[in-house]
Amino acid sequence: MRKSYFGAVVLLSLTLLLSACGGNNNSNNTSNTGNAPANNSEPAASDQPKDGGNLIIAVGADPVILNPNYAGDRVSLTIDQALYAPLFQVNNGKKTFYLADSLDLSADKLTYTLKLKSGLTWHDGEKLTADDVVFTIDKILDEKQNSLLRTNFIINGKPIQAVKVDDLTVEFKLPQVAPAFEATLVQVSPIPKHIFENEADIEKSTKNAAPVGSGAFKFKEYKTGEYVTLERFDNYFGGKPHLDSITYRIAKDTNAANLALQNGEINVKLMDPQDVAPIEATNNFEIKPYSEGRLSYLMFNEISDSGVLGKKEVRQALSYALNRDDLITTTYMSSDYADPAKSILASDNIYFDNDVASFDYDEAKAKEMLKAAGVSNLKLRFIVSGGNKAQEAIALYVQQQLKKIDVAVTIDTLDASAFGAKLQDTKTTDYDLLAGGYIMGYDPDAYSILYTTDADSNFFHYSNKEVDSLFQQGAAEGDTTKRGDLYKKMQEIVAEDAPVYPIAYTKTIVAIDKKYGGLDQAVLKPVVIFEDPSKLYLK
Repeated sequence: MRKSYFGAVVLLSLTLLLSACGGNNNSNNTSNTGNAPANNSEPAASDQPKDGGNLIIAVGADPVILNPNYAGDRVSLTIDQALYAPLFQVNNGKKTFYLADSLDLSADKLTYTLKLKSGLTWHDGEKLTADDVVFTIDKILDEKQNSLLRTNFIINGKPIQAVKVDDLTVEFKLPQVAPAFEATLVQVSPIPKHIFENEADIEKSTKNAAPVGSGAFKFKEYKTGEYVTLERFDNYFGGKPHLDSITYRIAKDTNAANLALQNGEINVKLMDPQDVAPIEATNNFEIKPYSEGRLSYLMFNEISDSGVLGKKEVRQALSYALNRDDLITTTYMSSDYADPAKSILASDNIYFDNDVASFDYDEAKAKEMLKAAGVSNLKLRFIVSGGNKAQEAIALYVQQQLKKIDVAVTIDTLDASAFGAKLQDTKTTDYDLLAGGYIMGYDPDAYSILYTTDADSNFFHYSNKEVDSLFQQGAAEGDTTKRGDLYKKMQEIVAEDAPVYPIAYTKTIVAIDKKYGGLDQAVLKPVVIFEDPSKLYLK
């Protein structure tokens, strides 16, 4: 049971998506922190909210699909966050309940009981009940529906069961103890049964074109290549949102989007570190770096045509040729935007351990290891996604560094679609290196989709039977100390095997027009920017 934002989000990657602010998920604590969404602290008198107005958020592409059971790209996930309310969220180990009112675990740790708030409605006025939650889980589990979330709800080959107890109560029955289940459930936003129950293929349903959700804003209009507009949902359970509407402006050209931001045509935009200074100089924007629990890395394609990256010693040698601190400064401009990474787990993970093998810069050692491995005149192909400034910076740095150890690197720039196709084709052999990034959440079980043999998203082609076993044991271990020991050992082994070169735990940088308030209450969040956009307002 695991989900990765690896696929599409990784394409946005190094520009740096993510990280953190108060939105880090770093614990599987099950305590109830209250029934009201987000932070309800009052703003200062000079910062009182004014109802009305529109917020314009820049997004880099059209959404792929406005349905949370299928959204895997950043744009779709960002818009869906406003359209579809989650059951609950976890920030710094504490729950904030949205549609749910409580979540309790049985003494034998095999049954979770979820209580919904009363009086919930969908945007079309229909009641939202336990039937919708059970329907959502059933459709996720239905193989014919092809939901991205399906493997999350399969534990050791067996599905979880969602059972309606009454209109406001659902029981989730697990086939075995599974401490990562909450991290799976936190990703669920119910879809309406009355809309989709007769659809043979929900992913391809025309009803996704005019989605009916339960979030703070409801669908109004989508014009391909231009914008998606949502309008306020007055019956939102968390209270009527302050803003009249949110428009997601599709801005594929970064430079043009930055100019539109400066001109006031856009109010919110994710920033590359290289572009922060001119935006900050206008004094019209708050610049918010925040951690999304994201790892930036250099990937070695172990099945590439070079024929040598399958050797651990060669990957280690190439790693020794790189200086992590220099690479961070070159790519992210400042250590304020990135922290040095060694573990494959991101720093928000509950069992994160950065005290592992890191192959710190040693040019002589790199040359010695390549010679011992019988490798000479090595030529490697580094692919980058055009316009991704971080990827381009990493590629140029790697090219320069590896030249010092007599390794020639050719940089090939692909358009975003071609780059994504290369990445997601697990059989592609015609490239050797790429720079990527992933956000996997706070439980380490999610990482098994990347690092276990033949897993769904093992794009590295990494295989170590001991690591496979450690992931399997960790997923079923209920004792937190023993579980921590298993994942510590896993991190140590993977670090030594060097399937990737961890670069940094990066921060996403977002520029927000100073005319808007409620940022703390809205909560800056991994991938989706705002956890609860209902709290945003014009000052």
